[in-house]
Amino acid sequence: MSKQFDVIVIGGGPGGYIAAIRAAQLGFNVACIDEWKNAKGGPALGGTCTNVGCIPSKALLQSSEHYEQAGHHFADHGIEVKGLSLDVAKMLGRKDTVVKQNNDGIVYLFKKNKVTFFHGRGSFAAAKDGVYQIKVAGAAEEAISGKHIIVATGSNARALPGAPFDEEMILSNDGALRIGAVPQKLGLIGSGVIGLEMGSVWRRLGAQVTVLEGLPTFLGAVDEQIAKEAHKAFTKQGLKIELGVKVGEVKADKKGVSVAYTNAKGEAQTLAVDKLIVSIGRVANTTGLNPEAVGLTLDERGAVVVDDECKTNLPNVWAIGDVVRGPMLAHKAEEEGVAVAERIAGQHGHVNFNTIPWVIYTNPEIAWVGQTEQQLKAAGRAYKAGTFPFMANGRARALGDTTGMVKMLADAATDEILGVHIVGPFASELIAECVVAMEFRASSEDIARICHAHPSLSEATKEAALAVDKRTLNF
Repeated sequence: MSKQFDVIVIGGGPGGYIAAIRAAQLGFNVACIDEWKNAKGGPALGGTCTNVGCIPSKALLQSSEHYEQAGHHFADHGIEVKGLSLDVAKMLGRKDTVVKQNNDGIVYLFKKNKVTFFHGRGSFAAAKDGVYQIKVAGAAEEAISGKHIIVATGSNARALPGAPFDEEMILSNDGALRIGAVPQKLGLIGSGVIGLEMGSVWRRLGAQVTVLEGLPTFLGAVDEQIAKEAHKAFTKQGLKIELGVKVGEVKADKKGVSVAYTNAKGEAQTLAVDKLIVSIGRVANTTGLNPEAVGLTLDERGAVVVDDECKTNLPNVWAIGDVVRGPMLAHKAEEEGVAVAERIAGQHGHVNFNTIPWVIYTNPEIAWVGQTEQQLKAAGRAYKAGTFPFMANGRARALGDTTGMVKMLADAATDEILGVHIVGPFASELIAECVVAMEFRASSEDIARICHAHPSLSEATKEAALAVDKRTLNF
């Protein structure tokens, strides 16, 4: 007889493990299935985010930032560094340690919350009398059953047609995090979040980085004014960004990678690089889930079809995170995981898509929440805008990083904050105040009237709010 559970979560990434913990907190008998393996073949909970995404990329970004500061900016502070050298193997080792700490942390949380963990690939086997049979293909095959199933299987990197990932020369985010030596020339196809972050890492460490983007605009999802400011900063740093290109044949051998493409003027070009990172989006991971065994509906892209509450077409089967509609963000998956666990318990779990923050961890960082100026214009909504540059912020001057600005958009009639967009130092942290404000439907005047510590970067947020009413105090 198979082991029976109230809730079974398939996938142990940010959405899955958080859903499992929250369900256990609510009194359910919970199992979580995850197949990620570490170098020794053991479990590596945390999914793409912890193993080859958010966590390791931030570790490398921090290391590369230290290296660039030591090589180019310490002298401004009267600090001399002689004989600066780079140990890539040690840097990668530190990144792996950070990943393991997070893996082990989730294992501890499962034990603390009495979540039963199964190491292997989970898939649907059958459904009978309101109970779902789930197969776990691991070191040994097991069968478990549950009344509620939460699918949280995440996503995979999208490969370029005709140029599959080999993770040696043509790299996804996985291979980009394991480059053993700084390439002299690095190519990026796609100027999305992952591509720009990885490009930033290796540029800081000494690589010549060229970005090929198919769209005619840079960072099309970002507020246009903020994107232009970021483009200017990246170009100044040495990133070569070509927009409006059409990529053709990609050839790779042990010596390097050759990319044939047509530039925005229609001219045939060739890019020769040592390594190529492909960052053209991600696709839902439903491979091996066996949805046909129970009649689970997928869309034409292979994603699980859900409604606004993350319910699938099957009773008591839910899906969250990258495998469903909406932004592919770890924190979005976490919020959906909590909401679904609470809905299973009869509570009213809630996720507000309008206040999900976005962050690109480059230097300068880019963060935003809510609507962009171009979206408001397209919708015909009357709004007011206020901006404040970090060059007028005392803390930014002391940091030696005055790139960028804070931009606030508010309704012209009610003054409700409709969007906040930041490019500059610690934007990833500054955006949280704006998310809270928007969740409470605050006005720009509310933030303008709140006392912010001096000197702090957060004062730029206050000044941007003041700028909405054209009364900045420090610019």
